[in-house]
Amino acid sequence: MKKDSKYKLASVYAEALYEAAEEQKALAKVHADVVSLNKEMDIEKNFSKYFSNPLWGVDSKKAALKEISKKLNLSKETQNCLDIIAENNRFPEFELILQKFIKLYYAKQGITEVEVDSALKLSEAQHKKVLSMLEQKLGKKIVVNFQVDPEILGGLRVKYGSTMIDDSVLGKLNRLEIMMKGGQ
Repeated sequence: MKKDSKYKLASVYAEALYEAAEEQKALAKVHADVVSLNKEMDIEKNFSKYFSNPLWGVDSKKAALKEISKKLNLSKETQNCLDIIAENNRFPEFELILQKFIKLYYAKQGITEVEVDSALKLSEAQHKKVLSMLEQKLGKKIVVNFQVDPEILGGLRVKYGSTMIDDSVLGKLNRLEIMMKGGQ
């Protein structure tokens, strides 16, 4: 399958889940379900591979998914989407479907995704301070994904939309190097 059609297919499933959740007034719950499923997929790296196995029947997959739904307390809308994914054998695109749903949810709710890279893991107080400062700067609701990147040496690198603010030591050193080369 072409990469473009894979993304288009994932978008179709994500939009269908969003519309079903919106119609049933269960958007917040379905969003929480998708976040929960994403966390489970981070823990169990082979989740999609297990469910993509052609030797495993659709009914068996649905039964396993029902057990997972019970364990995670997933909504009826999320369970219905999982059943459709199983029936249509779309598990190779499952992770992408979840990602597309989250992006769609954030876009429709006016939430901006922000990535913050730091050299070391930030404390809870630092998380809150960065979150507060970014919400104030952007003037809108945000969701921050904090990541540790030891290569930046210190400081922070913040990315949102097409904007990047690089206040890392590595970024400063790179800019200094460029200035010094230009001055020769």
